[in-house]
Amino acid sequence: MPTLATTSDGRVLHTPVLCERIVELLSPALTAPADDTAAVLVDCTLGMGGHATELLSANPQAQLIGIDRDSAALEIAAQQLAPFGDRVRLVQAGFAELATVLSDLGIRQVAAVLADLGLSSLQIADQTRGFAYASIAPLDMRMDTRQTLSAAEIVNTWSAAELARIFTSFGEERFATRIAAATVAARPITDSAQLAMVVRESLPAALRYGEQTGHPAKRVAQALRIAVNGELEQLSALLPSALARLQVGGRLAVLSYHSLEDRLVKRAFTQETTDNAPAGLPVVPQHYQAKFRLLTKGAERPTATESANNPRAKSARLRAVQRIKEA
Repeated sequence: MPTLATTSDGRVLHTPVLCERIVELLSPALTAPADDTAAVLVDCTLGMGGHATELLSANPQAQLIGIDRDSAALEIAAQQLAPFGDRVRLVQAGFAELATVLSDLGIRQVAAVLADLGLSSLQIADQTRGFAYASIAPLDMRMDTRQTLSAAEIVNTWSAAELARIFTSFGEERFATRIAAATVAARPITDSAQLAMVVRESLPAALRYGEQTGHPAKRVAQALRIAVNGELEQLSALLPSALARLQVGGRLAVLSYHSLEDRLVKRAFTQETTDNAPAGLPVVPQHYQAKFRLLTKGAERPTATESANNPRAKSARLRAVQRIKEA
């Protein structure tokens, strides 16, 4: 496990993205219910517990279900959240398994759900995990190390057509076909530095060493990470599940970091916050009325100051909704 900066009392230093705004958005749902039972918050992507710590501190009556695929992150989060005692329950699972996790815990509805879809600082810092594509690292990229599929398997065994498809669909890489062909020709590829060189040399000469936005392998690395972890499939499964589990007044907030994720979130939220009545009705019957309302106007972005202080925040997009009617 990498050495991470800590405070004097041993807690890991980690800056959660748009944290104040997320606390502001979710806290109204985490006040004590009328029957004085605990309000349940689910952090579907717990990471090292940064958002969860602030939400629990701001809402002493809330209880947390923390979910993450990464056992190393859960280990650190357990230490970070230890002061909250039995208000915290942690589960190793993918966020697409939300419904199963809640059912296993005997929880039917929750007050708030948070999903931060970005890589955690822990995953980026640990070069053995292969997420830091700009340095020499193994081709791994598994968020859950129990699974068998890795970036190495994709890079070294998938066909050029399959590689081009994911580079295009998941990385929005315009030179996907030529990069895929070069990748197949260069096999075996053993680490991220070698892959980055293959990508760079596949680009047109004008882009290879000239001005460009970001690392030349950024889009390919994104595509591989999404493919390895089934990220878009996981998100497509999470959204309806999370919305279905919210009680009336409950809130869901999602932080996404690229257009593919944000598009899925926007589409789901638009559908759920739009009346479903046939055109031309003078009054929308209750059973056709939307059951959710938007809490954010479009996708909210971090301020320039936050992005400068926390580079991970730069590409973040935040959307949130609230349930206003029973299912």
